[in-house]
Amino acid sequence: MLQAQGPAPAQGPAPAQAQAQAQAQAQAQAAQAPAQPQPQHGHAPAQGQAPAQGQAPAQPGPAREAGTMMLQAQQYPEPRPLAAHGPGKDAGTMMLQPPVQAPAPAQAPAPAQPQAPQPPAPPHPQQAYAGAGGYVSPIPVRPTHLGHALLSEWTKIRSVRSTIWTLGVMLLLCVGIGLLAALAAGSDRELDPVLGLGFVGVLLGSLCVITLGVLSISSEYGTGMVRTTLTACPSRVRMLTAKAIVFFTLALVITTVATGLVALLDSAMLNGPAPTADQWLRATVGAGLYVALLGLLALSVGTLLRHSAGAISTMMGVVLLPMLLALFLQGESLKDVQQALIEYSVPSALATLYDIPFLSTGPTGWTPVWILAGVTAVTLGGAYAAVLQRDV
Repeated sequence: MLQAQGPAPAQGPAPAQAQAQAQAQAQAQAAQAPAQPQPQHGHAPAQGQAPAQGQAPAQPGPAREAGTMMLQAQQYPEPRPLAAHGPGKDAGTMMLQPPVQAPAPAQAPAPAQPQAPQPPAPPHPQQAYAGAGGYVSPIPVRPTHLGHALLSEWTKIRSVRSTIWTLGVMLLLCVGIGLLAALAAGSDRELDPVLGLGFVGVLLGSLCVITLGVLSISSEYGTGMVRTTLTACPSRVRMLTAKAIVFFTLALVITTVATGLVALLDSAMLNGPAPTADQWLRATVGAGLYVALLGLLALSVGTLLRHSAGAISTMMGVVLLPMLLALFLQGESLKDVQQALIEYSVPSALATLYDIPFLSTGPTGWTPVWILAGVTAVTLGGAYAAVLQRDV
C-alpha cells in the first residue's frame, strides 16, 4: 500500500539543530571568502561568488528536510522482499506476496485396478541369427524348407546343357532303336512277347541316365559350386534329398514316356498275342522305374567318389562287367559263378521285365526292381553318411 508521510527524521541530531548548523556554516563561508571583482558585462558570476549589488539573491534548492514518499507493503507472514528503486536509501520497499489459496480438500485415492498380464511379443525370425544385442534386419525373412531346396535343384538341373544332351540322346536311343527293330522284324513275323523288342533301346538309353545321375552331383564338387549350394542350404541332408527327388522324378517320367511310346509302336506294327496288363506295366512303368533307380544309384556313387570320371567308370563296370566276366568263365568249377553273374546282371534284369530272360533260373516278374531298390537304398545311405562326415 502507498502512504504519504511528512519530513523523515534525520538520523543523529534533531531537525531544528540541523537547520541552525547549516545556516551557521553558510555565514562562516561567506565571511571567509575574499572580495571578488565584478564580472565583465555579459558574463554570469562564477559559481561560489556572491551576487552583485542590485541583484536578487539566488533561491536556494529544496532542503534536505523536504518530505518524501514511502512505499510500505502490508505486513504478511513470511514476505519475499524485492528492492524498490526509490529516490534514496531510506525509501521503503515493495513486497510481493502471492495470494493465499485455500488448500484443496483431500481426495481418497482410487483403488488400483488389476491389469491383465500382457503376452510376450513373438521373437523376430532373424533374432536367432543376430544373437544377443545383434542387428535385426527389417526385411521379412521366411524360414526355408524342403520345397525351396527342390525348387533350387530343379532350376539347376533344367538349366544346364548336360541334362538336355543326355536325356535327348536317351530318348533317341529308346524310341529310335525300338522303331528300327519293329521295322526290321516286319508285320509278317509273329513275335511273343510283342513288347520284347524295346529291350535293346532301353538298355542303351540307361547308360545316358547313369551319366546324368553322376554329373548332377559330381560336377558341383568339381567346379566348387557345392560351396555355394551349401551356403544357401546349410542342411546337407536336405540338399542331397532334394537332388535325389528331383533327379529320380525326372528320370522316371522321361524313361516311362519313352518306353510307353515304344510299346505302343511295337504292339501296333508287330503280330503276336496281345500283351497282358502285367506285361504292359513291366514293359513301361517297370522298365522306367528300373532305369530311374540305376540313375539314383549313380548319383549315390558320385556323392561317394566326388569325381565325375571315376563315378561314371564305376557305374559302367556295374552294368557291363558281370556279363563280360561271365563270357570268360568257361570252366566246370566256375559254372555256378558264371550263372549267378548272368542272372543278376543289369541286362538280364531288364530282359526279365520284358519276359525274355537270359536264363530260366533267375529272378522273374518284378523281382529285379526290388533287388535294385535294395542296393540303391544301401548305397544312398552311405552317401548320406559321407556328406555329413566329410568337409566340402
